[in-house]
Amino acid sequence: MDYKNTLNLPKTDFPMRANLAKREPAFLEYWNRSDVYGKLMERPIGKGIFILHDGPPYANSNIHIGTAFNKILKDFIPKYYWMKGYRAPYVPGWDTHGLPIELRVLKDNNLDQGDLNPVELRKRCRSYAEKYLDVQRREFMRLGVLGDWFRPYVTYHASYEAAQIGAFADMVEKGLVYKGHKPVFWCVDCQTALAAAEIEYEDEMSPSIYVAYPLAGVERLSPELASCDVRVVIWTTTPWTLPASMAVALHPEYLYGFYAVGNRVYLLATDLAGEFSALTKTADLGEPLHVCRGKELEGLTAQHPFYEDRKIPLVLADYVTLDSGTGCVHTAPGHGIEDFETGVRYGIEIYNPVDGKGVFLPETPLVGGLSLAEGEKKILSTLMANGCLLGSSKISHSYPHCWRCKKPVIFRATEQWFISVDAFRKKALSVIDNEVRWVPEWGHDRIANMVRDRSDWCISRQRTWGVPIPAFYCEGCGELILTADRIRRVQAVIADRGADVWWTASPEELLGDLASCPHCGGSDLRKERDIMDVWFDSGVSHLAVLETRPELHWPADLYLEGSDQHRGWFQTSLLTSVATRGKAPYKAVLTHGFIVDGEGKKMSKSIGNVVAPQEVIDRYGADIVRLWVASTDYRNDIRISETIIRNLAESYRRIRNTARYLLGNLYDFNPASDSLLPDDMEEMDLWILSRLQAVVEKAMRGYEEYEFHVPTFAVHQFCVNELSAFYLDVSKDRIYAEGATSRARRSGQTAMWKVLSAIVRLLTPILSFTAEEIWQEMKKIDSSLPESVFLSLWSEIDATDRDPVLETKWEKILDLRGAFSRALEKTRVAGVIGQSLEASLSVSRNSLAPEIPSLLSEEDWATIAIVSSFHWVDDLLDEGSHVDEETGLRLAVVRAEGVKCPRCWKYDLQAGPDKPCPRCLSVLQEMNPA
Repeated sequence: MDYKNTLNLPKTDFPMRANLAKREPAFLEYWNRSDVYGKLMERPIGKGIFILHDGPPYANSNIHIGTAFNKILKDFIPKYYWMKGYRAPYVPGWDTHGLPIELRVLKDNNLDQGDLNPVELRKRCRSYAEKYLDVQRREFMRLGVLGDWFRPYVTYHASYEAAQIGAFADMVEKGLVYKGHKPVFWCVDCQTALAAAEIEYEDEMSPSIYVAYPLAGVERLSPELASCDVRVVIWTTTPWTLPASMAVALHPEYLYGFYAVGNRVYLLATDLAGEFSALTKTADLGEPLHVCRGKELEGLTAQHPFYEDRKIPLVLADYVTLDSGTGCVHTAPGHGIEDFETGVRYGIEIYNPVDGKGVFLPETPLVGGLSLAEGEKKILSTLMANGCLLGSSKISHSYPHCWRCKKPVIFRATEQWFISVDAFRKKALSVIDNEVRWVPEWGHDRIANMVRDRSDWCISRQRTWGVPIPAFYCEGCGELILTADRIRRVQAVIADRGADVWWTASPEELLGDLASCPHCGGSDLRKERDIMDVWFDSGVSHLAVLETRPELHWPADLYLEGSDQHRGWFQTSLLTSVATRGKAPYKAVLTHGFIVDGEGKKMSKSIGNVVAPQEVIDRYGADIVRLWVASTDYRNDIRISETIIRNLAESYRRIRNTARYLLGNLYDFNPASDSLLPDDMEEMDLWILSRLQAVVEKAMRGYEEYEFHVPTFAVHQFCVNELSAFYLDVSKDRIYAEGATSRARRSGQTAMWKVLSAIVRLLTPILSFTAEEIWQEMKKIDSSLPESVFLSLWSEIDATDRDPVLETKWEKILDLRGAFSRALEKTRVAGVIGQSLEASLSVSRNSLAPEIPSLLSEEDWATIAIVSSFHWVDDLLDEGSHVDEETGLRLAVVRAEGVKCPRCWKYDLQAGPDKPCPRCLSVLQEMNPA
């Protein structure tokens, strides 16, 4: 007889091979067709609303592994809160204005900025952004991210632009906006001002020169200096700024010495005399002729090194350091923030002879019409010829670069629009300290230091693709017109017609009856040409989105981005929020690191270590990428490599196979009618349910604390250790061989259903595709389940299943099982047995605490050990026995007596070659009573 057909062997359509890359798109189509997100939004609010506000990616390329990581990490959180009974809408957004898109459009069409009228250029930029918005949307959806994908927020939408103008009006009303002439970061390649958030620091090779400025009036300090050719020595790494040199700054408390070198006397800080001598190859300076504090030198006048008609005052400044140079700082108020502040303090001209393309203005003496590089060469040759160049070399140092073109930037004094951060800095720092939870905690110090040290926010850009700064100028009296009521008039028009209207409508059309100058009453008005910083665009998203969409609320519960956003979106959102609302726009901020390769190296196309998410998905599937995201410690730099992905694929396989095995053993189980109550269940099943609760509690705590590696690790370890290595292994006999409806089998199935129901929910936020695939198989078992796993709740998980006393008991049992397994393996290796069911196991009770043997019956101990028979004995002869080194247990393993049952494969004295054991015979008789 073929007894195989009498066994309850697993049956399931759930495939062993995941084939995720091919199977996942069908689930995406199913979620969209079923409108799972819409049905979630229709569900009663329940426990409340949780808002993760999406930081908008820039719509100008395909997504990369970093943006994929970010979007998946975000996706874990709303999905968890949905399943906890909250309403957790996720509205994705896109940042679409700004320089990168405008430059790309011009480059692709081989055009310059002035070759197209603004409206046509904006039209092409919008089309470009729309293209990549669609590309990124498809790519994000392919990752399994659940959200309101076809109603996103987009910064070029008229409603968003209008809200942004409204935020600007609020700041103007509070007196926080001004137009000023001061140095800003300027990219000569992109030809626009940049904010501090748009600056990246990279190493750069620069000239290092010492220059002597003739100094007069020193005789009042010491008679010895009366007839000397005295020179104050400055050091600079930007020789091109020397045409704008207007002063030399000294520290008021440093000691400065006058050193005789040949027929000259050099003035510099005494602490730097040795370094100056070495770097300029000047002879040992010896003792100074005179020493004094910097404050004693204030007011002396030097001569510019190549402009004979320019006098250079010596001024005082606390920012002068002794780190390098001479302690005498060349000061160009038109080319540096600190220099600018010194210039304002002393009433010195803020002189900038450089235009937006990085060319000296034609009227600039010596270097007019030359580029910065050409001008620098001319300056160096002039200094060398007139004897003012004392030393020249090259140094490598950290220097600001443009975030877009990656080229070095300059400081350049121009008319720009600013937000006065200083006016609300204290409030912003208080908000950082008291209103926001920072994850990890170091995020607090990072953003607090940046806000504490930052200058006023330059929000103007000299480009076209963006939101206009709604200011006007009176052509009659020349006054600037910037009032909140006029800005709100513009806001209303933009809300109706979009920001293009700024370039097509007249001031009269934009302002109506307010189209006049409040200073002189004139009606001839001119519109501002600058647009707003793209960081201002995204920085007001909390106002433009959270306050305008009815399904959302302000402030957000969470912002989540990379650590670079402490100087970017986190900060600009905070500043606009504190400025307009006096509070933080978020309750918590989560920060993740950057993606690096398996060796910790930064990803670079030139190195060839870039990992494209599309390639990983095409090969392994999106769920493996999601598992990678969940398994990382996102607080630090995040590694990815082929080896890492392969290892995760193996971990995934273990989880999948566990789910498949559970499904296979539930094919004839109806949870509604076949589930047993705890009092009727086997103790081992109650134990696994208790262990399950520990996993559930740990996993859910991980979700709550944004420790996403905890749920995946907990479930994986549970599948590998408690389930596969023990529970499922020892349960096979009763699940396969006991009667289909027997209490022992139904008890095991009840536990397996609860285990499967729990772990599929725990995995849903992370392994979304696989969880849905499991869920659809579970629906074949229980048709009352919600149509999608995302529509399910955690409510079926019952914490009352937790039994610490039972777990303590089974911990002792499992310790012994380890000794049993080691003894069986040693015997198998010796060739005494093959499979463990061929064994009879005897154990000395004298080597244990007296209560241990009574924990289970000998039949149950045999089940635990997966042997045909088990015996506790008072003593064991030394022959054929051994002591387990880990437990001290004495054991003996011999071949089991009897014949192998042809149905269950246990050895039994009453079985025969074609005669089942008594247990199996009873089951067969129940199956066929006749």
